[in-house]
Amino acid sequence: MTVDVLPALRAKARAAAHSAAAEVCVCGTDTTVLADRPDGTVVRHAGTVAKAHASDTDPAELTVRMSVAANPELTGVLLPPLSPTAVELHGRPVTFWPYGTPVDRDDPDAAPWEEAAALLAYLHRTPQSVLPPGLPPMRGPAKAARAIARLHAAGPHPAAAPVLRAWAVLPAWARNEAPMPDTRTLCHGDLHLGQLVRAQAGDWLLIDIDDLGRGDPAWDLARPAAWFACGLLPPDEWARFLTAYRKAAGPAVPADSDPWPALDVPARALTVQTAALAIAKSVAEQRPLDEVEMSVIDACDRMSAHPPELADGFAK
Repeated sequence: MTVDVLPALRAKARAAAHSAAAEVCVCGTDTTVLADRPDGTVVRHAGTVAKAHASDTDPAELTVRMSVAANPELTGVLLPPLSPTAVELHGRPVTFWPYGTPVDRDDPDAAPWEEAAALLAYLHRTPQSVLPPGLPPMRGPAKAARAIARLHAAGPHPAAAPVLRAWAVLPAWARNEAPMPDTRTLCHGDLHLGQLVRAQAGDWLLIDIDDLGRGDPAWDLARPAAWFACGLLPPDEWARFLTAYRKAAGPAVPADSDPWPALDVPARALTVQTAALAIAKSVAEQRPLDEVEMSVIDACDRMSAHPPELADGFAK
């Protein structure tokens, strides 16, 4: 039976927001639930955010990832935790963070594409000397494989076939069946605009270190690249993102030539991941697929007919 972690997590957030762990809060501020999913339950009290990570989170790997976020060398790139260590709550590790203002989903014209790209470039240029021993691989391919597992668990679905065909033609590393070809670069592992917050100082910062680790930096550009390829991200927004990444000397793509040999495999993997999750969610919610979800599945159908361009060094 799954334990409801919310009541205790609210109390933890209140206690962390006030230096004394008083049972009665007198600040007049409510505790707000920001997310409540199996992979992360997040609450806010005043300026403090408490996150209960997934129950299968590796404590040692989380500690290493937290140390990266707390490293002064990454000030201005990653949101630093309020405490460098996690506490346990009902078998789930809980971490504490300062609150930051998220991207406004209702104002797409104000989306900080340039800021996101620059932050990624700075993250990818982190010197090897800053990376701590034991930093695990970034979890992008593992999340894609988990999405495929969810698709299988959802049962037969008429839209599943093209998604599984597109998955089958990916190289083994993109399916999390072999080591990544590049493990020198610090990567976020799950980049989208929901992973940015504006700190009190007004600067944008990257959040969510659950998937942080060594890996192929192209994976961090894969979601916007996939959206662009599927027609879900306008060309000018993609151009803004890619231009800003290159201007900040990001190493994932060439500075002045075709970026797609580097982006093709990760973008395909993110397209398959998105499609697999869309089908699994539609089954769970007992609803038909919507137009956006179908566009991603249609992209999988096109991809499955054309094997990916494998850049130099990619597993074949």
